[in-house]
Amino acid sequence: MASILIVEDEANIVKLISARLERLGHHISSADNGVAALDSAREIAPDLILLDVTIPMLNGFQVLQRLKADPATAPIPVLMLTARSHERDIAAGIEGGADDYIIKPFSFPELIARVSTALARHGR
Repeated sequence: MASILIVEDEANIVKLISARLERLGHHISSADNGVAALDSAREIAPDLILLDVTIPMLNGFQVLQRLKADPATAPIPVLMLTARSHERDIAAGIEGGADDYIIKPFSFPELIARVSTALARHGR
C-alpha cells in the first residue's frame, strides 16, 4: 500500500490515525513539528502527507509552502488535517497547494475516503 507521513504534535491523534491506516496496509511515519516534517518528507518521500496546521517550529502553512516550492517534495499530495476551520484557513491551505482540507474532529470513514481518493488521484 502507501507510505503516509503524519505531521501532528498530539501523540494520541497520531496513534489513532496510524492504527486505522496501518490496518489498511499503509506504512506510517510521523513528525511532531514543521522542521521534522520537512526532513522526513525529503528523506522518505512518502506517497501522502497528513499535515496539521498548528504544529511547533514551522506551522502547517509554512511547511506546505516549503514542500510545494521544493521540486523533490512538490508532487507529494498533502491533506491538511486541522481544527482550524475558518474560511481563510481553508482557502490558504487549498491555495497553498493542499489537495484537501479536513477539519477536526473528523470521522474515520471520511478520513479514509479522502486518503484513498488523494492516493488514487496521484496514481499511488
